Amino acid sequence: MNQSAGLNNSHLCFRSTQNSCLRQTYSLSLRIPIYLALCTVILFTVSGNSLVIIAIAHFKQLHTPTNFLTLSLAVADFLLGGLVMPPSAIRTVEKCWYFGDMFCILHSTIDLLLCITSILHLFFISIDRYYAICHPFNYKSKFTVTLIKKMIFICWSLAAVYGFGMIFIDLNIKSKESILDGNNYKYCVGSCTGILNEVSSTISSVISFYIPGSIMIGIYVKIYMVASKQAKSLRQTSEHRNEDSRKRETKAAKTLAIIVGVFFSCWSPSIFCYIINPIINFSIPSLLLEFVFWFSYTNSAFNPFIYAFFYKWFRKALKLIILGKIYECNSCSVQLYSE
Repeated sequence: MNQSAGLNNSHLCFRSTQNSCLRQTYSLSLRIPIYLALCTVILFTVSGNSLVIIAIAHFKQLHTPTNFLTLSLAVADFLLGGLVMPPSAIRTVEKCWYFGDMFCILHSTIDLLLCITSILHLFFISIDRYYAICHPFNYKSKFTVTLIKKMIFICWSLAAVYGFGMIFIDLNIKSKESILDGNNYKYCVGSCTGILNEVSSTISSVISFYIPGSIMIGIYVKIYMVASKQAKSLRQTSEHRNEDSRKRETKAAKTLAIIVGVFFSCWSPSIFCYIINPIINFSIPSLLLEFVFWFSYTNSAFNPFIYAFFYKWFRKALKLIILGKIYECNSCSVQLYSE
């Protein structure tokens, strides 16, 4: 209590708690625009991914292997916007965690789980596109709905094991005693920050981000090279039906490559901070950390806009959903693109 007595711009997160964290308050003129900005990100994330989920689930023509993976990815982004972002927004603005230690653990676990789920989905989508472009004759026989269901199960189950494992295994997380011994951190009630040591943060980032990311980049480079060769050969033939089908597959691969690129652009700064912060004794300013982690979250809001910009079928499905046409008889059988 005495610690906070002389601070003009601070007060305790919990006034009645003896070991409460100090809360550095923003001015009202700053808190309102920050809340509006964060609520906008949450709104676009939830509503945009809801539309993707409804479109793919409702229209039978969109029930393809790639789209089922896209649907599952949209579910992960929707859950991130609905479950993880709102408490994070309150913590960002209020500078305190008001929801207790157990929900802090659950929140951190779900956050990590959904992040790993997203990158695993993108990994399997890149493999799907590789076979569709590079091995088109074997694609339909190999990539069945049953196989896609197995991929989706692997994405969610591996992410769950990894997420819960990283949060609950004490060997990976610095103990409260080691934090108390440091100069920069003191344990207090009202904080919700997982603190990993140098080794575990590096290993975690390499396994969950850099290795699958490097493989995905390699796959898309290969796809680009093969697609370029196919485009040249198609220009010399008169098989228009094949050409239209191949163009559609190539465009899908390019669009998903953009989605992967946006994912890495959004997440790379926070992963870098995640690795470097333990090495420099947790000296990265909290404001910078908040910014890079919210920049990572915006990735979940970007994907529906990418679909809307590049996919004509999504724009048509979006129009039908907004106009309420999906409630009409046989609306699920509407043709959104020519076969």
